[in-house]
Amino acid sequence: MPRMTFNKSALHKEREALRLYERVLPSLDLKRMQLTSEQERAKGELEKAVQAVSGLRESTGKELPMLADAEVDISGLVKVAGVRRGEENVVGVRLPTLDSVEFDPLAYSLLAKPHWVDSAVARLKQMVELRLREQVAVERERVLEKAVRRITQRVNLFEKILIPTAKKNIKKIQIFLADAERAAVVRSKITKAIQQGRRKALLEQGGGS
Repeated sequence: MPRMTFNKSALHKEREALRLYERVLPSLDLKRMQLTSEQERAKGELEKAVQAVSGLRESTGKELPMLADAEVDISGLVKVAGVRRGEENVVGVRLPTLDSVEFDPLAYSLLAKPHWVDSAVARLKQMVELRLREQVAVERERVLEKAVRRITQRVNLFEKILIPTAKKNIKKIQIFLADAERAAVVRSKITKAIQQGRRKALLEQGGGS
């Protein structure tokens, strides 16, 4: 850590630094509040995604209980052809998005499968998409949590370390300079008094000779 100097140049630098910190802090704090709000929204979206998956699973179990029949083979009925993911910028943070999910058209014999298979296929596709949206919601919440933690650390750095330290340094330098100025005035008065005393002594010696 560099040793602090006590002069007017150092005082100027500390004041400039303090002005910069106090100018930056409000924008950092605003961003922290915005990101915190977005994080809360992301938590809500994640909760909705989890509930949607749970709700679909429950309703499917009630409406299509035959899916539990081990003798009915439903494997291979749904195959994902592609998942298109995107990205959006939210308060300077890049968050993942799920744009679309595409499925391969699978042909199957209506005679070989029960009549309810079409409904089951639709439910399976819906479940796959909901699970993917849940995964994206988890990622978004995790990214925002990290961003909030990082911006909070920066706010604390400015609020609890940089600004108080700059103010403390300014006060120390001001006290040092004030003491130095008073000491200089005292030295000046002492020097003046000595000079006056010498002149007086010389005058007295000259008058007595």
